[in-house]
Amino acid sequence: MGSAPASDRATVPPGGAPSYVADSVRTAAKILVVGHFAVGKTTFVGTLSEITPLRTEEPLSQAGAQVDDLAGVPEKTATTVAMDFGRLTLSDSLVLYLFGAPGQKRFTRLWTDMLQGALGALVLADTRRLDQSFDVMGLLEEHGMPYAVAVNQFDGAPHFPEEEVREALDLLPDTPLIGCDARDAASSTKALIALVEHLQTRPVPADQES
Repeated sequence: MGSAPASDRATVPPGGAPSYVADSVRTAAKILVVGHFAVGKTTFVGTLSEITPLRTEEPLSQAGAQVDDLAGVPEKTATTVAMDFGRLTLSDSLVLYLFGAPGQKRFTRLWTDMLQGALGALVLADTRRLDQSFDVMGLLEEHGMPYAVAVNQFDGAPHFPEEEVREALDLLPDTPLIGCDARDAASSTKALIALVEHLQTRPVPADQES
């Protein structure tokens, strides 16, 4: 984790959160919020961001309907085409910059760019479509990006014991798995804290040691 330069400090319109991070903040971390199409990434970032979040949503088109699987999410009418961005101060000394990545495979090249400088990723998953998480996790593993998994609790979605979800996703024993509701700030914050704690306790790779 490195110190945030003044040029990176986000501003917000009058009436929002403070324009600058607190003077006590010494560490900033770039965190990705990822997952397959329509898993709740935009909602998650918007729920947690203390500034007005940047969103790049566009209405779903007939052309997009040919490639975007709306099974289980017929109410979805828009999709992220670049990224979501938000900011969350976790403590007096730590601020997180949240980057939500689009979930469709056609945006894989954009993902590669967004991975640069990120410390880790929070993978949102949906119990109705767990199989769609494999491509996301595979891309993170390909780039050596540590991650935690948060199962977004959609209304009406089936609930399974943690052991069954962990087995279905083929997670390593030390990969955090937590349930969350992307609409709820307290629940979503717990998911992010699980990721941050995971990043802090992971051994430093040999090629990153000073």
